[in-house]
Amino acid sequence: MTIPAGVPSPNFKLPDEHGEPHELKEFRGKPVVLYFYPKDDTPGCTLEACNFRDDYSAYEQAGVTVIGVSPDTSKAHSRFKEK
Repeated sequence: MTIPAGVPSPNFKLPDEHGEPHELKEFRGKPVVLYFYPKDDTPGCTLEACNFRDDYSAYEQAGVTVIGVSPDTSKAHSRFKEK
């Protein structure tokens, strides 16, 4: 599904790396970088995640929340984040 620029994404609810559920609508009206990736701890996904990590302070200063989404489990997300 392609969403044109400037059009709000549909709401969805997914667990974070701790298993806590979050809904996209929690961030409505706030700037969000929402990126989807196929699997935790793969070369391309790791590079992309590391770029977000390395630039995180700039996103934070701009008031932007960065959210990564993949089909992996919360446990896999937690290991990926720690690594």
